[in-house]
Amino acid sequence: MAELWNSIILEPVLNSLIALSEILFSNVGLAIIVLTVIVRLVLFPLTLRQTQSTKAMQSLQPKLQELQKKYGKNQRKLQQETMMLYKEAGINPLGCLWPMLIQLPIWIALYQSIMRALAATPENLLDLSQHLYSWSVVSQAVPLNEHFLWFQLSQPDRYLLLAILVGGTMWVQQKMVTAPATDPRQQSMTSMTTLMMPLMFGMFTLSFPSGLALYWVVSNIIGIGIQYFATGGWGYLTTPSALKPEPARKIPPAEQQSKVIKKAYEKKKGAFRR
Repeated sequence: MAELWNSIILEPVLNSLIALSEILFSNVGLAIIVLTVIVRLVLFPLTLRQTQSTKAMQSLQPKLQELQKKYGKNQRKLQQETMMLYKEAGINPLGCLWPMLIQLPIWIALYQSIMRALAATPENLLDLSQHLYSWSVVSQAVPLNEHFLWFQLSQPDRYLLLAILVGGTMWVQQKMVTAPATDPRQQSMTSMTTLMMPLMFGMFTLSFPSGLALYWVVSNIIGIGIQYFATGGWGYLTTPSALKPEPARKIPPAEQQSKVIKKAYEKKKGAFRR
């Protein structure tokens, strides 16, 4: 199974990364950026479908919550009504899951390729040589120049800039598709979930190679762009109060006085008729 994975998915991505680094002036950082863009463009139809399915599922959340309140004690009826709702809306519940599952092996291969290509020890270089093609452009590129701007791509970013960018771009991406909840408890849980993933990946960046963090930043920025154009805006990032109830309108003193006078007049008028 491991040999099949290496030959079909890992090695093509790994050798493409190394070949790109040689073509792009022996710059691994540029190669990571270009390869990430290429992979995202290839997977664009799947990503677009996933984004649209996620948006459609978000639009059904109020109706799903109503069904949960109405049939919460009858799980069978709840499932039937939920599937009927999906059918009426023309939504496949797995529509946002299958594209992610198809993309997952490619993301893993890209991650492993960056880790292997930036081999920093003789043992890692020996392991890398077992996965290289006999292309001249690949053999000329190894060992790779791991310096990009002020980063040493095989080492964590000591200036914390990539950690901030990874966490910030991931937060923006999640915030765009996370609908605000009307229930205070659910709102608190949603806010915590939206913060936990960016913080976790930001912490990972502190111990992972900068090359991998660079991939995460570029991939997140492309994901933000796809969500922006697919949904026609910044989503829930700029409209968090869309689901909040409007505050009660305060009655001006003059208007309130006129209502009191009108009410007293109608009362006296009724008494006179009697």
